[in-house]
Amino acid sequence: MAAGGGGGAERPYELVVFGASGFTGQFVVEEVARAAAGGELRGAPRWAVAGRSREKLRAVLERAAERLGKAALGTEVGVLLCDVGDAASLAAMARQTRLVLNCVGPYRFFGEPVVAACVENGANCIDISGEPQFLEEMYLKYNEKAAEKGVYIIGSCGFDTIPADMGVLYTRDKLKGTLTAVESFLTVKSGPEGSCVHDGTWKSAVYGLADQDNLRKLRKKIGYAPVPVVGAKLKKRGFLFYNREFKEYSIPFMGADVSVVKRSQRYLYTELQETPVQYSAYVNIGSLGSAIKLMFAGFLFLLLVKFSFGRKLLTKYPEFFSAGRFSKKGPTQKQMDGTSFTMTFFGEGYSEGQDPQNGKPNVKICTEVKGPEPGYVATPIAMVQAAVALLEDAACLPKQGGVYSPGAAFSKTKLIDRLNKCGVEFSVISKPEV
Repeated sequence: MAAGGGGGAERPYELVVFGASGFTGQFVVEEVARAAAGGELRGAPRWAVAGRSREKLRAVLERAAERLGKAALGTEVGVLLCDVGDAASLAAMARQTRLVLNCVGPYRFFGEPVVAACVENGANCIDISGEPQFLEEMYLKYNEKAAEKGVYIIGSCGFDTIPADMGVLYTRDKLKGTLTAVESFLTVKSGPEGSCVHDGTWKSAVYGLADQDNLRKLRKKIGYAPVPVVGAKLKKRGFLFYNREFKEYSIPFMGADVSVVKRSQRYLYTELQETPVQYSAYVNIGSLGSAIKLMFAGFLFLLLVKFSFGRKLLTKYPEFFSAGRFSKKGPTQKQMDGTSFTMTFFGEGYSEGQDPQNGKPNVKICTEVKGPEPGYVATPIAMVQAAVALLEDAACLPKQGGVYSPGAAFSKTKLIDRLNKCGVEFSVISKPEV
């Protein structure tokens, strides 16, 4: 069955970028234009931008053309007026395309109507949410309907969580034997200008951490099947620890990575009988001094986020409470150019012929995923390459539609090869012998 239920004939667009004039959306538009110009989508793909203001959408298309060194993006790019508060406009958008790239966040407030419209009208949908509660709630509410319609709803296809989710699968595929546990360490390097994240991501974090209790309730309601621990149990590390490999301090990574990898591993275990991999994620934060500063900021954040007046303060003054790491303007071009990330994976497992249920792991592997600035350069690349994989590698997607994590949806596609060609690079660092 062709992805997107309705076949291509009556759908004028291959894909639509919704929220195209938002801070992240503008970079996604540029990345789609680049992929279309580079022939990554077969034929001359017709695509469109969607949002509330025709002027802003036109301006974004002009900016993208300018940045790609073109006079203009051709007439093949449509402009659709669409508002997340207007269900009829969302339905009209979904009926016109095989795939919606949804860039309108925080998704906990604005995500569901888009998913509902896509499922109802036979369009696939990809988002860049890093909000576990939204992602898992969509699974609870729409997985069965999406399966009936043959529609793929794939969340967290940005920097959250493609490097981690696909990185674990890459590590598994490169190990000769059975991979049973992986730890990842994220390092973000910035140039002299520093780095900065847009306010939208900050808001998602504020509301996400305020709502931890409901996430627990939601998981109870879903009633996930337990995933067995295979191989030696992965030890949890402390809240702050000195990391010998990197010679700096590390803390657990607060993003969606761990929850999404767990969903992918559960799917691959229950549906495809693949050995589940245990996973923990950490982020390197530098010297003891920066660790103490960050812990103070984190403590203040967790205190304020519990009260509505605290959340108001946090969302009103992102720069102050994040010590300049988040701002309402977002990063400058110079800051983005000077920023990059490396995610290093340390895996362990059992060599071919060894039983993972017995004895200690006897093989190790180290891999890495590296790429440009995470939020607005790597995220659009990941999102657009996920879109290309969905449209071009349709035969390799799971047999039926549904609400999927990236690893579950793309484990059999060429997504990693596609990312490698676009500057998000997966490589093996070392494979010590048994």
